[in-house]
Amino acid sequence: MAVTKLDPEICFRIKRARREAKLSQSVLASEVGCKQSALSMFEQGDGTKLNDAVVEKLAKKFNIDLRQEQERKGAADSQPQSGKELVRQPIVSVIGFCPNPHCPSNRAYVVDGRTFVRPERREADPVGGKFCALCGEVLEKGCPNCGLPVHDGAVCSHCGAPYVAIADG
Repeated sequence: MAVTKLDPEICFRIKRARREAKLSQSVLASEVGCKQSALSMFEQGDGTKLNDAVVEKLAKKFNIDLRQEQERKGAADSQPQSGKELVRQPIVSVIGFCPNPHCPSNRAYVVDGRTFVRPERREADPVGGKFCALCGEVLEKGCPNCGLPVHDGAVCSHCGAPYVAIADG
């Protein structure tokens, strides 16, 4: 099935399934044969960032019937509106950060002999992602471990994982 015009809701559904399976984007990307950055953009609703074969692998992995989902979306779109105009919700900007530990936007510091990186948070557009202006990396919009929104600091207050991974040594 050709999925070149994939509905963003299916992208979001795959993202939720990945998180429920407690898989990182990097691990899942290597399993299905794509780049982590492309998977990140796909999960933000840009269904054009992955080729059909990769989307099919993702759907199979998470037991999602793409044909059924697309047909359901098509049926919902063809339903007549009850005389009311469709109201578009405003796009809400999301705060993101650069996951590259060597990016000049990130500041390294040491606590009890352990190095942490405090990322500078930047505004990121919600669909398609935004690249770091300093190093070109795709900005992250949530904790890479649990997916909750980022806040000031170097580690997630929910799961304790560092936002920016660095190699010790």
